[in-house]
Amino acid sequence: MTEPVAVIDVTEHQKDEKPRRRISLRARVTLLAAACVAGVMVLVSLGAYITVLKNLYQQVDDTLQVRAIAAAQTPQVRQGLQRYPGAILSSTDIQIALLDAGGEPLVPPGGRTPPISQLELDVAQGTASSSIRTDAKSDMRVVALHYGPGQALVLAQSLKPTKQTLNQLAVVLVLIGGGGIIVAALAGTAVARTGLRPIERLTGATEYVTRTGDLRPIPVSGDDELARLTTSFNTMLGTVAESQERQRQLVADAGHELRTPLTSLRTNLELLLAASRAGAPNLSEQDRAEIETDIKAQLDELTQLIGDLVELARQDDPHSQFERVELIDVVERALDRARRRASEIEFEVSLQPWVLTGDHSALERAVLNLLDNAVKFSPPGSTVGVRMYPLGDGTAVIEVADSGPGIADVDLPKVFDRFYRSSEARTLPGSGLGLSIVKQAAQRHGGDVYAGRSPQGGALLTIRLPGAPA
Repeated sequence: MTEPVAVIDVTEHQKDEKPRRRISLRARVTLLAAACVAGVMVLVSLGAYITVLKNLYQQVDDTLQVRAIAAAQTPQVRQGLQRYPGAILSSTDIQIALLDAGGEPLVPPGGRTPPISQLELDVAQGTASSSIRTDAKSDMRVVALHYGPGQALVLAQSLKPTKQTLNQLAVVLVLIGGGGIIVAALAGTAVARTGLRPIERLTGATEYVTRTGDLRPIPVSGDDELARLTTSFNTMLGTVAESQERQRQLVADAGHELRTPLTSLRTNLELLLAASRAGAPNLSEQDRAEIETDIKAQLDELTQLIGDLVELARQDDPHSQFERVELIDVVERALDRARRRASEIEFEVSLQPWVLTGDHSALERAVLNLLDNAVKFSPPGSTVGVRMYPLGDGTAVIEVADSGPGIADVDLPKVFDRFYRSSEARTLPGSGLGLSIVKQAAQRHGGDVYAGRSPQGGALLTIRLPGAPA
């Protein structure tokens, strides 16, 4: 028969457990300061106490030995049949006796006998020249010197005054150490409060940003590490605010650009649906074909716009992998794709090898956008010039020159902006994002883009990228 097994309610057990309180940084700084000072005070006090203890005991030993030698050299006096040093009669602050080989101490009238042990007997019997020890029973320091044949002079001094001095020293060290620890704790608290105030302000600002989304910078005071931290945090806030502004602008611009094709697409679809209802007038084949052509063109425009937006979002990803890129291979692949799209355009190519670290697909898309832009503005049968060469300063340029009407002076600073389309380009297909993708790809690789006029009068668009000759 099996015994019942006790079942523990884990839930109730967890409920009974109280969450451990976490010690604040200010408390940790205070405790650390107090602990450091306490450690130093303990070491210093212990060292001072041991040093004084050794010196005091050594002083007692030296005094006893000097007095023992001096007592042995004093003139002898007679008491009955015994002769002993005269110092025995005048030494009232210590216990002194003349010990014979039989262990019988000779003490003057009214004197006290010092502690006697085997060590003192060995000195009296001549087996040892001297001895020194501490008598634990009487708490006295005992010194014995050989005095004569079968005799030893024994002196003993109480250690109570010495221990009293050491006890007083210990009390003083404890009081000073405790006071030092208290002062250190107070100083640590003051330092922690003063030093952590900027961090608390920064923490409050972070919580405020998290709660409200307000990305205004924090006031910076001073030029220390905490001021640098605040400045770095403000820089991060500025970057986040700039990124949010770009995202809002991109969404607003995308919505504006999407509105026109979607409105036209909806109008054409409603017209087709209305014509298919019973009793509605029939559309001619030509009208229906034109509407279907418009719908296809609008779908192509939407597809291109969405693809360009996805490309911009992909290039904003900071986790994309960079690798060694042979730039001449990138340009040649882009040229192959451009030739297939525009068989009526000739490409005049001059390329020099160049190597950099980057993203193959982003660079190829950027070069292809330049080529597509040149093809769009070049008349059939014209030539598009493509050159790549180093500048001698650690960078190389890719130049694409078309045979079109060129770019107006007012449009040159804006051609790489998102959704910007010049008056000449508004009648041509496109999303207005192609050149902004070129600019973003160049800047991601540490380069830049430029717009100008070619010697033939058309547009000259340039990508400048860092790297090295292959």
